[in-house]
Amino acid sequence: MKIAAIAIFIATYGLLLLLPRYRAQVALSSALLFVILKILPVGKILASVDWNVLMMIAGTMGIVSLFIESGMPSRLADLIIRRTPDVKWSIIALSLFAGVISAFVDNVATVLMVAPVALTIAKKLKVSPVPSIIAIAVASNLQGAATLVGDTTAIMLGGHAHLDFLDFFVLDGKPGMFWVVQAGAIAATLVLLRVFRSHAQPINSTSKTQVDDYFPSFLLGGMVLLLILASLIPGKPSITNGLICLGLLAIGLLRKLIKEKSSRGIYRVIAEIDFFTIALLAGLFVVIAGVAEAGVIADIARFFVKVGNNNIFVIYSLILWASVLLSAFIDNIPYVATMLPVVAGIAGLQGIDPRLLYFGLLAGATLGGNLTPIGASANIAALGILRRDGHNVSIAEFMKISVPFTLAAVTTGYILIWLIWA
Repeated sequence: MKIAAIAIFIATYGLLLLLPRYRAQVALSSALLFVILKILPVGKILASVDWNVLMMIAGTMGIVSLFIESGMPSRLADLIIRRTPDVKWSIIALSLFAGVISAFVDNVATVLMVAPVALTIAKKLKVSPVPSIIAIAVASNLQGAATLVGDTTAIMLGGHAHLDFLDFFVLDGKPGMFWVVQAGAIAATLVLLRVFRSHAQPINSTSKTQVDDYFPSFLLGGMVLLLILASLIPGKPSITNGLICLGLLAIGLLRKLIKEKSSRGIYRVIAEIDFFTIALLAGLFVVIAGVAEAGVIADIARFFVKVGNNNIFVIYSLILWASVLLSAFIDNIPYVATMLPVVAGIAGLQGIDPRLLYFGLLAGATLGGNLTPIGASANIAALGILRRDGHNVSIAEFMKISVPFTLAAVTTGYILIWLIWA
């Protein structure tokens, strides 16, 4: 059974990379195969899917559609264009802007919010939106590890290690993960400047889009605020974030119906929701659950313990860099969930502060998803946006930006975490 799970898993990710236009079909077919072969029990299918993420994606996409329709992305694009000298700096500005938001809001939601601005800028300047949206996605993933509320993996770590929001800033008088991530962001931004050095097209624009309806902007801002507040509520339902996004979308659609007195606008907004991406993620959740059910992830965890022996630096290095590589291909949520108790056990046996290994795990698993187009939900969402706009991004095109960005950020974090917590 375990061999079959590994074979299906490898075949699935190989096909996802080779057939980007059919990723949803591949993921769903693979998920069905795991169930047919009884690797994953039927009773565990619904529990394996992260409904909160899927609901949040659908709700956010709908709100963003209303946001775009209002003209606000075009207005923001005008402001950025007027304040940046060339295309290179507009890309950097957008990635930094996305990073700031992503430190407090889910990465996927951040991409869905900022990407429309990048698309609008690209259309105004008649350049490809691919580099800027890839930069937005990887910057969002990076900052997800900065705070307790930035990413699901950070929330999981906080709960397991009993860390609160402020512990990510200062912990026992030492700099927390927030500052480690910011150092990595600086290094990664310098890399982006190098990668985009040829994008020197000057920006000359004095246009100023008028925005007549600010309600979608208030919806979007309200969503950000509510997601932050919800993250501070202990014991909340697991689908809270999804309910917030769908609830606000429902408010927006109801207002649109009353304002336009027609259902056509509602259908148009719903059509903008990327159900291809939602289906892809749903299939991947089931696939990863099947791999975990077969014991493959647990075997990987035991491998860390065996290879690391008694050398703390080797164990730390192995956990961080193996997490980077694994998270480039598998969803980091089940991986982190499996590894957290393993890391705690290793620290107990070695008699060391577990936070060294906790933070190494978080840095590796969160940032590693940046390496490949399918390594993080934010990347998948970004490519989905580009695909809907007529841009099919190749693996090489994505990794040309993602690999140097990730290596710069992870290497900086790797060094700092060891210096602070070893």
